[in-house]
Amino acid sequence: MTTTPAARATEAPPWSEADFVAALRAEGAGYHDQHPFHVRMNAGDLSREELQRWVANRYYYQRSIPIKDAAILSNCPEVEIRREWISRILDHDGVEGESSGGIESWLRLGESLGVDRDTIRSERLVLPGVRYSVDAYVNFCRAEPWVFAVASSLTELFGPGAIKVRLAALEEHYPWIDPAGLEYFRTRLTLAPRDAEYALGVTLERCRTRPDQERAVAALAFKCDLLWAQLDAIDRGDTRPAPGP
Repeated sequence: MTTTPAARATEAPPWSEADFVAALRAEGAGYHDQHPFHVRMNAGDLSREELQRWVANRYYYQRSIPIKDAAILSNCPEVEIRREWISRILDHDGVEGESSGGIESWLRLGESLGVDRDTIRSERLVLPGVRYSVDAYVNFCRAEPWVFAVASSLTELFGPGAIKVRLAALEEHYPWIDPAGLEYFRTRLTLAPRDAEYALGVTLERCRTRPDQERAVAALAFKCDLLWAQLDAIDRGDTRPAPGP
């Protein structure tokens, strides 16, 4: 439907930058660090089996991150944005002879939790609900305009604080975990703030109208919901098929 000048005139005025940032940050209240599974993890109340289920299932998300980032790149016509965004793919896939990358670090985390890498990479332990939610996020980034896919990545605004707590909890409450396996989290403490700062700048610059600002907030809320849904499935250990659309 074509928007008429009269319809445009009735749109709410755009948020100020401060209000826009506040609306985005308000979504942090629904970030998955508040999920009961992570609350129990941070309190030291998870069993070895639960941690192993988590690391094997979360791998499916980790290995899908560069795929969703490639989808964003494929939709973005601007070379300057692509030059910056491609670093995310390299951070996770690694660069031969230079760095092993986040996916390899996650496999090492799995090994430190007692799950061998061949089992993790086979994805045979991935629960239907996890697969469904991760695939939904990748498809979102393929189908949506790239700016809103970028906005969905702003969960990185909330990640560093959650990672600090998680890292300290794993070291304190689960001494049987090989500390070398926790390198993934230490690396993300540096990379996530960098990535969040860039994505936030792009979102603020490109989302100037109130509808676009609200759509960006909705994209971030969608991502938070999917992260929460992953943990719902992991928490239950549910093997039932995920519901269809």
